[in-house]
Amino acid sequence: MSIFKTFGVNASGMTAERYRMDIISQNVANANTTRTEDGSPYVRKIVTFTEKNTNPGSFGTIFAKSRGMDTGDGVKVSGVYEDTTTDMIMAYDPSHPDADENGYVTYPNVNIVTEMTNMIDASRAYEANATAFNASKSIATKGLEIGQS
Repeated sequence: MSIFKTFGVNASGMTAERYRMDIISQNVANANTTRTEDGSPYVRKIVTFTEKNTNPGSFGTIFAKSRGMDTGDGVKVSGVYEDTTTDMIMAYDPSHPDADENGYVTYPNVNIVTEMTNMIDASRAYEANATAFNASKSIATKGLEIGQS
């Protein structure tokens, strides 16, 4: 793997994790949003990643994968999806303007503890990519210093 390819891999990881942190922040900000533009409560969003591969059908890539070698070019965001598996939170508050006929309000399926745990995870993954990027940069700089002597 070339030194410049490692820069791209680490940069793609940092970009993906920053985007994940943006979506987590959006979830936290809308934790109490009972009515969106379409009239329904906010639904938690989840970010998914996939391997970024510049030429997935090349012979070299297929051969390397068949031998169990890592051939990826980083990571990319494959999508942002609504979390439909987690139940919405129902709270009894008949004075709330969004309460139904029984007095229950449907709150978003956002759990602040889960979101903060995911934020710590994304932050640590970002830091790991930044550390690896700096290590690659240090290796390249040392190589250039050796070449000058």
